[in-house]
Amino acid sequence: MAHQFFFNPYILDNLVAPAKGFDVVQDISEPRLRMYITNRGVKTFFVRKRIKGRDRRIIIGKYPDMDIEEARLSVANVLEDASKKVSLKRRKILFKDFLNLYLKNRVHRSVGSYDKLMRAINQHITPLFEKNLSDITVDDVQKVVSDIHGTAMAVRMRELLQSIFKYAIETGYVRENIVTKTPVPEQHRRIRPLNKHGLHRLFHAINAQESPVMRAAFLMLIYGFATKNQVFSMQWSDLDFNRYMWGEHPLSDRAVVLLQDLPQDGCWVFPSRGHGHLTDPRLAWMRVVKAAGIPNLTMDDVYKFLTRHLVWAGDKEDLRQNMNDLLDELLNTNDI
Repeated sequence: MAHQFFFNPYILDNLVAPAKGFDVVQDISEPRLRMYITNRGVKTFFVRKRIKGRDRRIIIGKYPDMDIEEARLSVANVLEDASKKVSLKRRKILFKDFLNLYLKNRVHRSVGSYDKLMRAINQHITPLFEKNLSDITVDDVQKVVSDIHGTAMAVRMRELLQSIFKYAIETGYVRENIVTKTPVPEQHRRIRPLNKHGLHRLFHAINAQESPVMRAAFLMLIYGFATKNQVFSMQWSDLDFNRYMWGEHPLSDRAVVLLQDLPQDGCWVFPSRGHGHLTDPRLAWMRVVKAAGIPNLTMDDVYKFLTRHLVWAGDKEDLRQNMNDLLDELLNTNDI
């Protein structure tokens, strides 16, 4: 059963994120209104509704982008819309035109992420663009998916098409989701090779690097709890050492000490030999992971290993403390 209380900004702002998975809380003022809290601290309003014998969870919006009173007022309309029987439209629509409706109403991404999605769409599923949505067959979908080089991309495009056809059912353009009748491409997922002992060896190998810029940048992959692109594109203007913050991202104590010792010569924390910032130092990284005995380790494997073990918290100071505790546990300050 969901934990129940009166939703107000103070309580929602200070809700503690679960260590894994998600928690659900319920509003006393509007009992039909609930909220997900993920282990990354994301808070999302939703309602539950049984439709055709199946329990559905309908997302209303994310907090704090949507305020509490707006979410309460939206509950009745959301449930009413979900209860309406969708009548099948007789008017046909081209797949490319329906795709535009789907992107407008269902896809909410950052500019960079949206552009990346559009590049994938234009590269892989253009054969469907000029077909009427209701005329597309299982074979049409299967051919598009099977022509995609790379299993991971084929899976993502199939998931996208399945989501598009699900929306088409909800809006009355088709009766069934034909994508569910196509086989899912088999993925051979890569096993990430990092563990605590490997992190020890990696730490020592990084410290043996001659270049101070490379050494600091690679250490920030461990201390920063961020992807390589985020770390390498750090700017001094984003850092606030008084509050131990990097934009909206807390900095661990080790990260603060490391960064404060670096020369602040330009705008980039980790400058390249040209005019920009460090981008993808593969050769230096290959030397490091070879010395650490983990030759197939990628830079983002470090981020994924750390974030899997980090206890996420909604409060930034609590999250910062959890970062410090995890680094102390993994790196064992007595040995390093």
